[in-house]
Amino acid sequence: MKKDKLLSILERELVVALGCTEPVAIALAAATAKSHVKGQIEKIHVNASGNIIKNAKSVGIPGMSAKGLDFAAALGAAAGNPEKKLEILEGLTKEDEQLALQLIKAGKVTSGQADTPKKLFIEVIIQTDQQTAKVVISDNHSNIILIEVDESTVFLGGCENIGIQTDDEELDELTIDEIYDWLLSVNLDDLELVRKSIELNKRIGLEGLSGEYGLNVGRTIKENVKKGYLSDDLATAAMSLAAAGSDARMAGSTLPVMANTGSGNQGIAVTLPVVAVAEKLKVSEEKKIRAVALSHLVTIHIKSKFGRLSALCGVTAAGMGASAAIVYLLDGGLPQIKAAIQNTIGNVSGMICDGAKAGCAMKVSTCSNVAVQSALLALSNQEIQSTDGFIHDNVEKSIECFCKLGNEGTHQTDQLILQLMLEK
Repeated sequence: MKKDKLLSILERELVVALGCTEPVAIALAAATAKSHVKGQIEKIHVNASGNIIKNAKSVGIPGMSAKGLDFAAALGAAAGNPEKKLEILEGLTKEDEQLALQLIKAGKVTSGQADTPKKLFIEVIIQTDQQTAKVVISDNHSNIILIEVDESTVFLGGCENIGIQTDDEELDELTIDEIYDWLLSVNLDDLELVRKSIELNKRIGLEGLSGEYGLNVGRTIKENVKKGYLSDDLATAAMSLAAAGSDARMAGSTLPVMANTGSGNQGIAVTLPVVAVAEKLKVSEEKKIRAVALSHLVTIHIKSKFGRLSALCGVTAAGMGASAAIVYLLDGGLPQIKAAIQNTIGNVSGMICDGAKAGCAMKVSTCSNVAVQSALLALSNQEIQSTDGFIHDNVEKSIECFCKLGNEGTHQTDQLILQLMLEK
């Protein structure tokens, strides 16, 4: 594969995002709808797929105390700038929050589950005293496929089924072998976006370690290292920094992150375990950047088959990318990288997604720990054998099995999880 194709993949799949991408997408749809109508808002209605509801129900929104689908829609309609795309919440204030809450208190905002087989689907209808607008986002958090004003179509576009923004042809060519070969030869100057992902995501990781966010998973790990209850090793370093980033993001930090394939939490889980291990090992800046690039690309490769939203936790795929990168940091080669991915697949494949929330930081911590463990096992020439579970003797086949499990084997689980959440 040519270098420019892999760089193009990185440019499409690494996107700066502020706030959890599900409520952000709702806010984007609402802000877009409001921008197409005049007058005072009388009604806002959100229809969303089950996976969107699951991930927008309880997660924190940057700089705000309120949560939920209704609030995200009201906030976008009241104060959002649709031109900012996934950074739509940047710069919003407590005054903006009060405007959104006033709409909710007045009974002007409602929401429900859309009747759609799509995992990522958002429809926002805004009615004012003069006009009505409808906006639909589908398959990708910023993929607006329809804008209607007074039942007349003013925009019909987007791309159906673009779980990943990169062309299928490019992704079909992508393999672990090709990613590794490219990584060894790519010019470091071409990895500026990867460098930026390290800077942005480390900043929110450090914020999580220094502040009070969510369950304080990362901070608690660090404090217990100081107490001597946990050892100061590669695993705890990876767990604490990565979990702290998720702590801050899930609890509404106003810091942006570099998302990977549409997920900010996944972007954190792809980068920060690798950054923590790199700094613990005191490797060169170049090696750290190349390792994070490897982690990003392996995860993109897996997520291109897995999809953006599933009943399985997407951070598991990030753990697979991180495990490959940690092998690289420890001077392992391609066989050990493949073995680390195999080990991670065999460990965390069954982790379910029960929505975006503060507790996601615990899953980030778990997958970061597994990434280190899987890498160390691989470096000792220990690999889960093809006689075990659904693991194959070929890493690409194991990836396909993992993704098939996420895509085809969890529909009933996904519906049950949402039902259990909504019954509370």
